[in-house]
Amino acid sequence: MAVASRRRASREKSRPSVFWLLGAVVEPAVSLLAKIEISGQEHLPEEGPYILAPNHLSEFDPCVVAVAVWRLGRAPRFLTKESLFRIPVLGAALRATGMVPVARTASGASARETIRSAEELVAHGRGVVVYPEGSLTRDPDLWPMRGKTGAVRLALAGDLPIIPVAHWGVQEIMPRYGKPRLWPLRRPVRIVFGPPVDLSAYREGSTQPAVLMQATSVVMDRITDLLSQLRGIPAPAERWDPAVHGQKETGRLEP
Repeated sequence: MAVASRRRASREKSRPSVFWLLGAVVEPAVSLLAKIEISGQEHLPEEGPYILAPNHLSEFDPCVVAVAVWRLGRAPRFLTKESLFRIPVLGAALRATGMVPVARTASGASARETIRSAEELVAHGRGVVVYPEGSLTRDPDLWPMRGKTGAVRLALAGDLPIIPVAHWGVQEIMPRYGKPRLWPLRRPVRIVFGPPVDLSAYREGSTQPAVLMQATSVVMDRITDLLSQLRGIPAPAERWDPAVHGQKETGRLEP
């Protein structure tokens, strides 16, 4: 395991990039707050494109996911709103770090953007983190809620492996939509990478909404199973659906 991690570190992480500067600043800061324990690291490809699909329960968890990916030798990139790329300075920083824009436009334009993003990931051998829930979970007990199809669409468009990820403990550092808890330092956070999800059965109907939702449900099942293992308790029989509970699926969750 240590040998594999060193091989990863000799590849993407060792290549000169703006991530060196970010890593020098972000990793020590996150490490002060979180004692990160990683398992399943053998499922993260040493090189080549991939998609990571984590659960989303705190505004701080992208930092934890990014540090975990960085420690395993890959540069952490995220799917980012396309509109942010048009903001001066910020847009340049997003492009410099290889973040992937996602369009929130008409379905045709969005589909073309998905294909373009997938082609770029393949061409450059990059990985990207995509939160399939699209927002912090609305589930009262912090289980993954109903997923959106973006991660699956990207995976099918580029024939990319999609790797489920679960983490637990971040909510003790920053509760969902809450303020950071800076003490005690180095609270334990566990993160596990699962085997890639086999989406071959959904490739033929990859443009059909019903097929995409079925594939997304499979991915969410895998994420939920991993989280159940971390928490040591069974997951609910039914996944939380914000629409059924009269909740908005994006934006802050109102009390």
